[in-house]
Amino acid sequence: MIQKTIEKIENKIQDLHLERCIIAIDGRCASGKSTLSNELSRRLACSVVHMDDFFLQPHQRTHQRWIEAGGNVDYERFLAEVIYPIKNGRDFSYRPFECHSLTFSDEIKVDLKDVVIIEGAYSCHPMFDDLYDLKIFLDVDSDEQLDRIEKRNGKNQLSEFINKWIPLEEKYFEEFGIKEKCELYFKLRF
Repeated sequence: MIQKTIEKIENKIQDLHLERCIIAIDGRCASGKSTLSNELSRRLACSVVHMDDFFLQPHQRTHQRWIEAGGNVDYERFLAEVIYPIKNGRDFSYRPFECHSLTFSDEIKVDLKDVVIIEGAYSCHPMFDDLYDLKIFLDVDSDEQLDRIEKRNGKNQLSEFINKWIPLEEKYFEEFGIKEKCELYFKLRF
């Protein structure tokens, strides 16, 4: 199933006839965003940036930020460290924020290639709309989503996803009409 999805994306990229194609892969948690971006990266030799590297640091986690749709992402840092360099056509680097340890990990250097993928929930935030040539939304049925989260994160973290992360994502999807703004829509089976 994922190979047919990749072929559809490749065809769409070719149809755009661009020197550089910048793609957003957004969607529900555990829908396969990282899996798809990794497969595309292997096949297309593209640059990949993960939105998970830009969640809020502890000092940014204010009540105002939590109630804002899409506010749990450090979009200010993402704009400065990723978006502006891409718009200026240059390589860039950033330090991923690790939510588990609440620290920054080692710097990642990104060579700007002909295809750039920004993957992860919140990648289609309206602040970034002008950047993308192609937006993709990945969906997953609720039961399958919970099963994948439990397998990936363990039973102990499942309730945190159910009570916190999934509702935050759903608020963002609904308030900004994210799925409707995307040119391609897939449900991945793997």
